[in-house]
Amino acid sequence: MREEPTLRIPLGVLGLLVALLAYGIVVATFAPPLIAGWHTIAQTVVYLFLGVIWLLPLRRFLIWMETGRWG
Repeated sequence: MREEPTLRIPLGVLGLLVALLAYGIVVATFAPPLIAGWHTIAQTVVYLFLGVIWLLPLRRFLIWMETGRWG
């Protein structure tokens, strides 16, 4: 268990917020024109996929925030 505070956690939270904001802006900018003519169910699948895909690198990022190592 960590005894002293570390700057990784607040910086990691800020970095995560900035990254998610950037990802959301990119998705909201580029996805609608590409899939606007698709059926509603197909659009839903795309948005569900894009809404979940950002979770893939999250585990390693949280490990780094807690331990300082990427794995």
